[in-house]
Amino acid sequence: MRLEGKIAVITGAARGIGRACAERLLAEGAKVVIADVDSARLHETASAIGAPEEVLAVTTDVSKKDQVEALIAAAVERFSRLDIMVNNAGIAMMQDFLEVTEADYDKVLSVNLKGAFFGVQAAGRQMIAQGQGGVIINMSSINSGLANPRVATYAISKGGMNQVTSTAAVAFAPHGIRVVGVGPGTIMTEMVEGSFIDSEEARRTVLSRTPLGRCGTAEEIAAVVAFLASKDASYITGETIYPDGGRRVLNYTVPVKE
Repeated sequence: MRLEGKIAVITGAARGIGRACAERLLAEGAKVVIADVDSARLHETASAIGAPEEVLAVTTDVSKKDQVEALIAAAVERFSRLDIMVNNAGIAMMQDFLEVTEADYDKVLSVNLKGAFFGVQAAGRQMIAQGQGGVIINMSSINSGLANPRVATYAISKGGMNQVTSTAAVAFAPHGIRVVGVGPGTIMTEMVEGSFIDSEEARRTVLSRTPLGRCGTAEEIAAVVAFLASKDASYITGETIYPDGGRRVLNYTVPVKE
């Protein structure tokens, strides 16, 4: 119960890693506010993971600054404070680099990067006003540092997110607020199965680059989030941790023409 009495907000929490984070933080003693653009599934998740006094669902489009601010306000109105913010909402588009349109670019960056930036900003303002510190966790990706052109917009957004994490960590350190990132490897969620692993060949390629020889689970990422949110990680800020089965330390391969 490392997080007993804490109040957490988690975006993109209707499914996948976001839902696993909500379940883990609840198990650690926190009360959670879960947000997602998919209202129906969000409320189904809220009913499934906890009692009404422990879980609040707020339909939110994180690409809209006013909705992110309204999310934080709803959390404070319900639970009186904010201690943990998990900026997890994200989307990915698998496409050739030259096929990316302006609309595609804006769509991905608005959710993944703009949404995270204003999530950090809104949470930071609230935590500073409370005067008791806090923890902000941004869900990055191994693609923040790997050059996979098939997911260029996703990779660009996550690279930018890492700078949001580091710059906010420096800005908020005087207020006792830690800002950290989590960069998962290949985790078997609906987004990954729909965008990254769309064939058996793609699965085998991913595993050939993963020293541990398997994909990860959402629960494994949630465990890292719970650690970072706790006092066990009290001297970690500005860093992004990569639970990736060893992928970042293994060089990528490219086809070789004889």
